[in-house]
Amino acid sequence: MIVIEAILSTLREQPEIALFLTLAIGFWFGKFRFGIFSLGVVASTLIAGLLIGQLHIAISPTVQATFFLMFLFAVGYSVGPQFFRALKSDGLPQVAFAILLGVVGLLTAYGMGKLLGYNPGLTAGLLAGGYTNSGTLGVATANLGQLGLGADVTKQMAALTAIAYAVTYPFGAAGTAWFLATIGPKLLRVDLAAACKELEKKLGTGDTEPGVGTGYRTLEARAYRLTNSPFVGQTVSDLEATFGDQRCVVRRVRHGTAIIECEPDTILPQGATLAIGGHIDGLLAAESKIGPEVEDTELLSFPTEQLDVVIRDKAVAGNTVQQLRAKFLTRPGSGIFLTKIARSGHELSFHPDFEVHRGDVLTLVGAKKDVEKAAKLLGYADRATSTSDMVFMGVGIVIGALLGAITIHIGGIPLSFSSSVGALVAGLVCGYLRSVHRTFGRIPAPALWVFNNVGLNGFVAAIGINAAPGLVSGLQTYGLDLFLAGIVVSMVPLIVGIYAGKYIFKFHPGILLGACCGARTTTAALGAVQHEAKSNVPALGYTITYAVGRIVLAVWGVVIILLMK
Repeated sequence: MIVIEAILSTLREQPEIALFLTLAIGFWFGKFRFGIFSLGVVASTLIAGLLIGQLHIAISPTVQATFFLMFLFAVGYSVGPQFFRALKSDGLPQVAFAILLGVVGLLTAYGMGKLLGYNPGLTAGLLAGGYTNSGTLGVATANLGQLGLGADVTKQMAALTAIAYAVTYPFGAAGTAWFLATIGPKLLRVDLAAACKELEKKLGTGDTEPGVGTGYRTLEARAYRLTNSPFVGQTVSDLEATFGDQRCVVRRVRHGTAIIECEPDTILPQGATLAIGGHIDGLLAAESKIGPEVEDTELLSFPTEQLDVVIRDKAVAGNTVQQLRAKFLTRPGSGIFLTKIARSGHELSFHPDFEVHRGDVLTLVGAKKDVEKAAKLLGYADRATSTSDMVFMGVGIVIGALLGAITIHIGGIPLSFSSSVGALVAGLVCGYLRSVHRTFGRIPAPALWVFNNVGLNGFVAAIGINAAPGLVSGLQTYGLDLFLAGIVVSMVPLIVGIYAGKYIFKFHPGILLGACCGARTTTAALGAVQHEAKSNVPALGYTITYAVGRIVLAVWGVVIILLMK
């Protein structure tokens, strides 16, 4: 007992320890899945904070705000390129769709709040939990002071915001995934798997499960002995031309003991061993054209590179994959293969007519010298680094937060865009600038993960700990009503979205359900929909709507408390 009392006393005296204990529990429990449902790290961290906070521990508001600004900047930085591209491209229908679902959710939460007599804090938590959007929770909590209700009332209201989020989040997460994956296709009257498979055929591509590899390799390098072949005495380019769309490239030639790096006009002598790289279907046909396959480790040990290249030149953006291959990747003597295209952090399916945009990341594979040459033509070689441009991030947050903190007075109430939303907008702008000018402002993916996840969950942990004293009374007073209201806030926008997407926007069913997931910023629901579809097609509707949804729902954190004041 003495040891336990000492630990509890230490936690009260040094709340930073309690904060990290909450984070540890939240990240640990958030990993568990129960069937198809997972509570998730954010909700787990909030609940852990509400429980640990029963010890009457106080976390400084400064610590809470610091974590949140870091999180919002990271969110904006991640989705900025996709957001601005969507505003000036054919992604506008998906932008409009995401805004529509956001407005419906806002109005539904507002209506339920008024019907049940909720205060601004409860209604904001209802919206955030029903939409499973922690950004709404954070922005609302950070801006309750704009209501001018006094420090004690504001603190109590912030506690109710966290409690409402904790009560409504579980159904918001699990219910959304279940509804979109199971009920959504029935409302659309479509066989989702068949519809997505048909679209894949039309696009000329198929998908595999994200994160799952395969023993099959489409790109290989093999060695062949040139014997009694019609290509003896011919050039490398003559042989390569016979492979056509199968795209195989002669990289090196062994003649006697000498190994020669090939050029298009290199002559192929009798008895030479050729190192050929390319698609496996072409290599399977190579033996009949050239001669027997042989083992030659030294010949095949030429340097290769897999490199991410960011499209930033207007002359390159707008080209299709087929045009890119013809102009930049199929030059004489080069063997470069495009294996992946990512946009705003999401890997996309692509086909010959797929159009690339500025900010897209192309993964190229081939001989090192050829890949480097292609990277200079296409854009910026985005090689891995562990260094973050903290000057860029720090200045961005300062400027955004200062602009957001500008206050105007309406009816005696101080109103502002808020420093939190200012940091989000700064992240959007900085992320977009980084996508266009890739020579500065780099924040590597692991660092961005820390800013995003530790920033968000550190903020949520502080909210939970500070809100804990009002947990029991809040649940007794509002628990069942809140849970039922959360179901309404979760479901109404989805039903509206499904029918609006079908009859007004006329989206493909798979893309429509992905867009519903994105507009609600619910990645778990996307996974459920893709599992039901047996395809990654829904991701085509997810990326733009996700970017817009993150922004819209964060802004709603300010709007909802002003509507309910």
